Amino acid sequence: MSDFWERLRATTPSRVGLGRAGTALPTRAVLEAGTAHALARDAVHEPLDVDALLGPLRDLGLGDPVVVASAAPDRTTYLTRPDLGRRPAAPLLLERTRPDLAVVLADGLSARAVAAHGVPVLAAVLTELAAHEVALSVAPPVVATQSRVALGDHVGAALGARMVLVLVGERPGLSAHDSLGAYLTWEPRPGVADSARNCVSNIRPPHGLDHVTAARTIGSLVAGARRLGATGVRLKAGTTSPPEVV
Repeated sequence: MSDFWERLRATTPSRVGLGRAGTALPTRAVLEAGTAHALARDAVHEPLDVDALLGPLRDLGLGDPVVVASAAPDRTTYLTRPDLGRRPAAPLLLERTRPDLAVVLADGLSARAVAAHGVPVLAAVLTELAAHEVALSVAPPVVATQSRVALGDHVGAALGARMVLVLVGERPGLSAHDSLGAYLTWEPRPGVADSARNCVSNIRPPHGLDHVTAARTIGSLVAGARRLGATGVRLKAGTTSPPEVV
């Protein structure tokens, strides 16, 4: 007789129908949950291997990548003081080239996500934009450590960028410890509200969005932001023109 929960388990990473051993969960279910919890904790505390990113980023042909750090001096401070992760440790001495797009790869809460998916997603985005003949200038990529999403606003403002794309490790959970998020912000500057950003979340093939699908959505948002002159609640993937004013 087939397991009642078998079909549902095949459609979700959630833990359903775990069964029981007496009055407790089966040993296997307990061990699997413990392993997932350990992976999530390790992902939060594991430092980003910056050097391993620089070569592949340089190979994208956007120029030499730049490394910046947030005002959080260590991981413990970063986790207990989110505000410090949102601003740079020192004034950003970046050349004000006024690109159409600045890109920041930030460790966030999962360096593993950035290490695994950051460069492939950026490469796929560049391919997507080129395929649709979206002509825009892209600044050399920036790698940010102990960073929150809002640090990208400081980077974009320092460069004079029209948009900033932050690829950041998302908060791990018991079903995903290597999920990448992509945040697009028009006219980045310190103090931008989160409602002014667009997010593409759960980028982590094969269990989440694959790189090409994520890049297709990001490319649509970039093109829509340029036409609309805004990101956030006013912009949805596939936007082709500004909404009518009523």
